[in-house]
Formats: sequence, structure tokens, C-alpha cells
Amino acid sequence: MKPFTLLLSFLLITAVSFSQELSHVTFTGGANFSFFTFRTDQGVLVRITEEGKVLEWGTDPGPGRFYYDPRKLQAYPGRVDYFGPETDSMFRGKVKSIGTCTFTYYGSSETATRAGKLKTLGRNQVDYYDNYENAAFKGKIRTVGSTGFSFYTSFDNEAFRGKLKSVGSSQLTYYSSLDDKQIKGRIKSIGSFAYTWFTSFERFPGSLKSGSTIQPINGVTFIIM
Repeated sequence: MKPFTLLLSFLLITAVSFSQELSHVTFTGGANFSFFTFRTDQGVLVRITEEGKVLEWGTDPGPGRFYYDPRKLQAYPGRVDYFGPETDSMFRGKVKSIGTCTFTYYGSSETATRAGKLKTLGRNQVDYYDNYENAAFKGKIRTVGSTGFSFYTSFDNEAFRGKLKSVGSSQLTYYSSLDDKQIKGRIKSIGSFAYTWFTSFERFPGSLKSGSTIQPINGVTFIIM
């Protein structure tokens, strides 16, 4: 049984080491989604939009360094390849691989909600909401691998319609248009963690009053800048 146990442990470690997982979800202004960040098996951080566009990539020194800034990535020193001129026009010139992590894209024969967008990130398949779905989130990312994403619909309150509603099992809520003008649309809670903001009648209107700007929740770090 011992050799089998060792083999099983090795396979589990290998599976984890070659996975690409969601690492961060970043917001700006306390209200607007900026990008998802995925960590490759080599520790490279890849940022993508909710529409499946690769924004940038690099490494992160992590909190505790005197120059740490979650908005900035350090340049990745390894090999980066791009799709050449002989490929489909929808992904020509786009990043093909970063180190050992490979990328593919939906081609020109796909629907408008998919064409040219990221199709795979490493081993993770990327899927999107279709044309026939609610106008507030059609074309946005539905899943990356086993992680699902949902968005508020066009029938929801105007202060948060179309905004990110859930990341996996973590639910997000926002202050509504009925709240003070300085806080409407801003994040109210992520999972069980609450956020409050200074209102128009307080000393620092619109600034974060309580709640952490860097908060790990269910294995994902949410960053509010």
C-alpha cells in the first residue's frame, strides 16, 4: 500500500503544481471591477478583463516588501511567445505562451460574444455568456475552469446593474442608488465581510471607513483600490 500512497501523493502534487488558479479580483474606486488575476504554475500573474482580454502579466513580490503595490507587476524574465501572421486574424499577435502556460483564443468563425476572446488559460477552459442572455452581462466571462462568475442584470438597481455579483461561492453586494451619492455603487459586502464608506456628510466623503482593502475570501484575494 505504501508505494500506491506515494504515487497518489505525487499525482496530487503534480496536478496542483501544473494548475492555473484564480488568485486576485481587483476593483478601483471601491466600485468598479478592474480585472481577474490568475497565477500560473510558475507563479506568473496574468490579468484578464471580464470580457476575456489578456491585459498584462508579471510577478508580484507580495505584501511585506517596502515597494509593494498591488497595482503593479514586476516584469516576467522568462520566455513569452505570440501568435504569428499565419494564424487566424482574431488572435494574430496575441500572447501564445508565458513560460509553461499556454493560451488559445476563439476564432473568427465563433459568435460575436466569443470571437477573439480567450478560450483557454493553461488547462482552464474559458466560457462566456451568450448573445441571447441579459444585456448587462452578455459576452462577459461565465466560467474559467471550475470557477463560475455571475453579474447583476439590467433589471437590478441602476447603481450596480452589470456589476460582478459572485466569484465562485463568494457573493458581492453594493450600495444602491437610494444610498448617499458618495457611496452608491460602492462595494457593500464580499461574502461575510462588510465595507462601509464615508458619506457626503462626513469628513472624508467617498473614502473607505471600514473593511480591509486586501481581503482573502474562500481562497481568492479581493483587492479594493
